[in-house]
Amino acid sequence: MTMSPTSTNVVWHHATVTRQRREQLNGHASAMLWFTGLSASGKSTLAHAVEESLHQQGCRTYVLDGDNVRHGLNSNLGFSPEDRTENLRRIGEVGKLMVDAGIITLAAFISPYQKERERVRSLFPHGDFIEIYCNASINVCEQRDPKGMYQKARKGLIKDFTGISAPYEVPANPELEVDTGSNTLEDSVDRVIQLLARRGLIAAGDTNREK
Repeated sequence: MTMSPTSTNVVWHHATVTRQRREQLNGHASAMLWFTGLSASGKSTLAHAVEESLHQQGCRTYVLDGDNVRHGLNSNLGFSPEDRTENLRRIGEVGKLMVDAGIITLAAFISPYQKERERVRSLFPHGDFIEIYCNASINVCEQRDPKGMYQKARKGLIKDFTGISAPYEVPANPELEVDTGSNTLEDSVDRVIQLLARRGLIAAGDTNREK
């Protein structure tokens, strides 16, 4: 679904407080960390654990969680292909504003289609969108299944369920792939933090977290 602007006579206002000045004040760069994977692959768990680690290091962060945004911003959207596309478009636009605000923004969404993820990536300057593939097998995800969604999908109670009756397109070239099916949460967090340090988003010394 292609969205066309409906507002007219609008002009982008350039503030005197720039993203660069906000980042300087924060003491770190900002970026969008996009966690993608099957339902119950550990996206939200990892995103929140990474945020906790960054917060303890004094970074300004926020997690855009798939379920949480549907309580407000996207409460009017269902799970049709069109609504799921619009759901991600809105999250991408919100994330773009938050990155401009100097915040390390973490988004945890199944986002099953490569085209949709690339559309969100296109909203950001090169290097600002970091795709993190949470790789857990369908068997592992079904064993976890905290909401009982897979069981319902197997019974045909949920249509177009990713991994069962709808496809998941594995990222072709993510910035990071994490084996959330077998790695410990601590190891997965460390891998993300180390990536951020290598890319210069946070100071290298910030990777030495308290154990």
